[in-house]
Amino acid sequence: MLAITRYCIAAQDADGFAAAADAALAVLAQRPGFVDGFLGRNLDDPLLWTLTTRWRDTGSYRRALSSFEVKAVAVPLLSRAIDEPTAYEVALAR
Repeated sequence: MLAITRYCIAAQDADGFAAAADAALAVLAQRPGFVDGFLGRNLDDPLLWTLTTRWRDTGSYRRALSSFEVKAVAVPLLSRAIDEPTAYEVALAR
């Protein structure tokens, strides 16, 4: 499954946001079921960012979010995301 969160980050906050995203990815990567993750910045609008993670299954993702370390490090960042659905089922892959 994919977890895709999008953010609108002011230019002056970009470095701090990227550092927080790096810390979030580091703790998420320690959780069982984590496959990979990355931070991306929109090419047309540099204020828009995405943090995307891939998980073995939905349960792994949900259990990761309930761990103490993820709550302490990643959830503060995730709470800044644009309010929209974030969990996606992979429908096709190559």
